[in-house]
Parts: sequence; C-alpha cells; structure tokens
Amino acid sequence: MPKSPFFPDLTRCGFALPAKLRLRAIALPVALLLSGCAAVGPDFHAPVSEAPADWSSWQSAASPLHDPVLRGNLSPVAERWWETFKDPVLDALEARARMASPDLQTAALRFAQSRAQRLTVAAQRGPQIAAGADASHQRQSEHGAGTRMLDVLGPPNRDELVKMLSDPYKLYQAGFDASWELDLWGRVRRSVEGADADVAGAGAALDGVRLGIAAEVARNYFELRGVQQQLSLAQADLAAAGQYLELLQARADGGVNSELDATRQRALQADLRARLPQLFEQEAQAASQLSLLLGEHPGALRVELSAASSQLVPPVAPDLALGLPSELARRRPDIHQAEARLHSATAAIGIAVADLYPRITLGASFGLESTSTSNLGNWGSRRWSIGPSLSVPIFDSGRRRTVVVLRKLQEQEAAIAYQQTVLRAWHEIDTALTGYTAMRQRNLSLAEREQEAREACRLAEVRYRHGQSNFLEALDAQRSLLAAQREYANSSSRLSIRLVAIYKALGGAAASAEPDPSALLLRRD
Repeated sequence: MPKSPFFPDLTRCGFALPAKLRLRAIALPVALLLSGCAAVGPDFHAPVSEAPADWSSWQSAASPLHDPVLRGNLSPVAERWWETFKDPVLDALEARARMASPDLQTAALRFAQSRAQRLTVAAQRGPQIAAGADASHQRQSEHGAGTRMLDVLGPPNRDELVKMLSDPYKLYQAGFDASWELDLWGRVRRSVEGADADVAGAGAALDGVRLGIAAEVARNYFELRGVQQQLSLAQADLAAAGQYLELLQARADGGVNSELDATRQRALQADLRARLPQLFEQEAQAASQLSLLLGEHPGALRVELSAASSQLVPPVAPDLALGLPSELARRRPDIHQAEARLHSATAAIGIAVADLYPRITLGASFGLESTSTSNLGNWGSRRWSIGPSLSVPIFDSGRRRTVVVLRKLQEQEAAIAYQQTVLRAWHEIDTALTGYTAMRQRNLSLAEREQEAREACRLAEVRYRHGQSNFLEALDAQRSLLAAQREYANSSSRLSIRLVAIYKALGGAAASAEPDPSALLLRRD
C-alpha cells in the first residue's frame, strides 16, 4: 500500500494500522481535495449600466432650460457637500444628525446585524465540536427487547436473569462529538458569498439613510431660513407701514389728504399683519422637523435656529461640479443596494443547485461510559467512532428542483429591479437638474424685478411727498415692492433646496470606507 503524504508512517513507531483505518487515511485526503471543487451555480458578474457622455445629453427639458451653469465634469461631488453652502449653523446640524439621528442608528444596527449573520454563515466552513456529559438512573423492561435473547436461548434460570437485568442501575457518560461537512459543491461557499452580498446591501442602505438624513436636514433648514426671511420682511414692512400710516393720518387730520388714503393704508397694514401667524406656524413646523431628524424634543433647537443666528440673506448657491456621469453607479447607494441584492440572488441559485447533490460529512466521537463513577475514568470505559456519512437526495416530489427554478426567477426579478433603479436614478437627476436650472433663471429675474420695484417705490414716494402724484401711485408701488421682495426671498430659499435635490440625486459622494456602525449606536450605560 502506498504511503499517504498526509499521514506519518506509524509502522516505524511499532504500530500497525488496521485495514479500515488505512482506507480512511486515504479517503480523507481525497475528500479534502474534492472539497476544493468549483462551486455549482452561476458566478456573479457586476452589471454594466449605460451612462451618457455628459450631464446634458440625457435631458427631457426644452432648450431654454439647457443652462450653461452646468459646468461639465469638473470634479467629483464633495463628501460633505453641504459645506459648499458655507453656513456654519447648517454644518453643525449635519454633524449632529450624523451621530444622533434615530433613523441612522436603526440603519447602523441593521448593518451590524448583517455582519453578525455573515459570521454565523461562515462558521459552517469549519468543523463543529460539542462536548457533553450525562448521568441517569435507568431500569430495563422485563419484557422488552433486552430479554428477547433469553427467550431464544431458554436458560433454566431465566427468571433470575431477567430480574437481575431489570434491576435499576446508574449510567454515567462523558465525551465529545465532532463533524465537518465537506463543501464538495460549494453550498457553504455560496452561502458565505450571499452573506457578503447582504452585508454590502446593508452597508449601501446605511449610506442611503445617511444621504437622505443629510438632504432632509439641509432642505428643512433652508425652508426654515426662507420662512424666517419672509417673517423679517413682513415685520419690517409692517413697521414701515405703521410709520407711513401715522404720516397719512396726520396729513388727513390737517386737511392735506383725504381720510381715504389713511383707510387704504390701514387695509395694507392689516394684510401684512394677517400674514404673520401663518409664517410663524411654518417656522415652527420646519424647526420641529429638524428637531425630529436630530432625535431631539420639540423646541430643543430654538436657540440654534433662531433668526438671530442667521444673517437672513438669500443663500448663495455654489457652482455645480457634478463629476463624471459614469461615476453615478459608484455614488448612488440605492444602485449599490440593488446590485448587492442581485449578487445575493445569484448566490442563492448556487445554494439551491448544491442541495441537489449528495452531502458527505466527516464525523468522529469519543467518550467514556460506565455504570459506576469509580470506573468512568478507566481506559476500558472508552467508546469511540469515526467515519464519513453520506446523504443522497433521492425523492422529494420535485421540491429541490422547484427551489432552483424559484431562485432563478428571483434572480431575474433582482436583475430587472437593478435596471429599474438605474433608470429611476437618471430620471431623478434629470428632474433635479431641470428644476434647479428653472429656479436659477427665475431667481435671477426676480432679483432684477426686486431692484426695479425698490427704485420704483422710492420714486413714487418722492413724487407723492412733493405733490406730483396721488397716494394710490405710492401705495401700488409699495405693494409691488413687498410682493417682489417676498417672491425673491422665497425663490432664493427654493434655489438652495433644488441644489440639495441635485446632490441627493447624484448620491452625494462615494463612501470612502466601509461604514462603521459602532460610532452611530446609542450608548447605554
């Protein structure tokens, strides 16, 4: 018999291996070689997504919205894209949200769970060893299988033997069992592959929640600042209207003007005053939403979000630098997640196919057994077994093959979902770019209108004070200025919100490293 390279020549040490052990010594290396066979089922290949040459190629808007502000592929989006707005209050809120958001903590816990699940799946690759001990008090039946031999032999003292065998006795056992499934067809490897894909999907979901939280914080923040700016304008206009009313009333009392001018000014003042409650409500709603995003109680951010903490000037939207369109699949977390689901579904096919083939498990057990504790440690009380076990699926009414078909259908569904996710991403980008371009053009026009209305109001007041026009002309000019200021302020905040939508549609920036959920979890003492 040839020598096995995996076992020493025990005959040199004075041992002679039994024939069965020699066969097992050969079978074990062969089984180890078989366990390295290629895994059954399809291998996963990352799908290739179609992308345009530049951001303006796939655009559904008409030519007037093809704004040159889209400056091409200058540089990738910054990881902390909200810092481009240069607002320290917004930066502080984003930092707090990344650490304290309940939604982000939930996603981090799910990511940690997926990593723990991956460890449990990977544990199938190694041997399983368990130790145990047992102590029992037993009695054998006088009419059971143990006494059948006595019935066959028919000894004269049968009844005495039966009585002796049926006397209660104590049995002590101790030992361990070991088993190892040979991964011949790659079932365990495919399971680990699928678990790795699930971890990647959970990580992408965590990135998606992180991006969504950052976008929601920025959007609500700019809505809040826009409302506060409207409030500031309304309060300033109300104060100016009150001063103007005092002037008109004095002139009416002196007989210079009619009482009608003062009445019209009171109506304008009442209209301005009626706008304040709604603006205060909108301010409270935006502040409350920000508090919820940061996991704070209502009113916790009152100081940080007060109007005094902002200069209440129209936010300046930074120039767009979108990077390369081909980088979209690397940026968007939902595309990463869809790809991970497709990978997991592909690995599941291999698991189902492997279940069609036999399973070989190497097993071994060693233990001690005795009816007395004094003899339990004796070498003669030993019992052991070693050898492989084979499980061959023969008939299951087509269940295993149906599972293979099911897994293939699920893989096709995941592939379609991936393509749909990519298509939806490009539509979101198109909508965001079109909305930003339209709002930017509107904002520029409203800024010009506000300047012209301010000059017209100034000239109308001068003409009225010098008696060159009636009060209606000055009143109309004042109302036009108020309307222009409100629309321009609202447009400025909306412009920043549209830019946030672009950053969200682009997926923010690609994650620089695997997310670490431990930094996001709530600390519990």
